[in-house]
Amino acid sequence: MTKPSPFILPYAVTSLVFVLILAMLSAPRAQADTPAMPAPDMEGVSWLAGSAMEGGILIGRLDPGLELTLGDETVPTATDGHFIIGFHRDSDTPQQLTVSAADGARRQITLTAGQRTYDVQRINGLKRDHVTPPQAVLDRISSDSAAVRTARGRHDAGKGSGDFLAGFDRPVSGQVTGIYGSQRILNGAPRQPHYGIDIAAPRGTPVKAPAAGRVTLVRDLYFSGWTLLITHGMGLNAAFLHLDTVTVTEGEEVARGQVIGTVGSTGRSTGPHLDWRLDWQGRRLDAALVSDQLASLAGGS
Repeated sequence: MTKPSPFILPYAVTSLVFVLILAMLSAPRAQADTPAMPAPDMEGVSWLAGSAMEGGILIGRLDPGLELTLGDETVPTATDGHFIIGFHRDSDTPQQLTVSAADGARRQITLTAGQRTYDVQRINGLKRDHVTPPQAVLDRISSDSAAVRTARGRHDAGKGSGDFLAGFDRPVSGQVTGIYGSQRILNGAPRQPHYGIDIAAPRGTPVKAPAAGRVTLVRDLYFSGWTLLITHGMGLNAAFLHLDTVTVTEGEEVARGQVIGTVGSTGRSTGPHLDWRLDWQGRRLDAALVSDQLASLAGGS
């Protein structure tokens, strides 16, 4: 194996037995329980693609001189007016979207996300400490969580901001073995839902940036091992978990298709794979669904 450069992080876990025990060899998408909701017409907003669906996004363009808020949060808007709105898993509460003009005029609509039914995924063979962490590592887990929250608040994606509107490239090729939203049963114990899509690939397979952006975090986290976060702009962040090596550094701008690391099995993992995640303003999104919605925009439909 080629010796890592100073910018490549070493193996975080070398003694794991690589046994991938996942219930789904060909994982279906989570199914819609209620239909995706088209966005209501709104003066000052042009809806371009997407739909109001758990894990999905709406893509729009705001007329000049206007400001957009969702509830009490400002919606990040590009200089050309493009914006996205994301919907978390279990988004069963209607949200108020407000357009405000400089003269104080306001217009509001209500967004209601379509609901989905999620699979149950059982994973066995994990280390006990990675399912029920001992007291000794709780401080580390708390520190990890704080670092991730800080990284997600960094939205300066550099000159590649908004490049994702041209669509996402798949960061690695392989079999999808875990899907967004699945309720996870780890070593027989119920745990939080899975918010990424798992793509199985051999250890050392290059992982590429699905769109341009800026690296906001490179860190060995207790649960997710070597983890890399990228902001793509407009409030959209991507996370790449369980990496074996990382070939970029915090603050670095990355181009679409650039190698950012390699597939591994670090952290809470049973075998080599990439866990690819998206979030918008803290709302966890479905990378597979969002990719389809962006493809619809790029295709002009």
